[in-house]
Amino acid sequence: MPETTPAPRLIDARGSFCPGPLMEMIRAIREAQVGDLLTVRSSDKGSKIDIPKWVEKAGHKLISVESFEGYDEITIEKTH
Repeated sequence: MPETTPAPRLIDARGSFCPGPLMEMIRAIREAQVGDLLTVRSSDKGSKIDIPKWVEKAGHKLISVESFEGYDEITIEKTH
């Protein structure tokens, strides 16, 4: 049976402003297990810059950054 990728945990931070989305993501990553995927939805334009910078600094893996109507979606993998 092929291995399936688990669905990411969704953190809906739309309507929250800097540093809210980043802080919500950090809280979720502390609770997550290694290998877990987390997706942050944020309407704060700074999030698509701030969150990837933090992910790199913290040593986790950035999976994707996508823009939608009115918000961005950033997906990361907890690596340690």
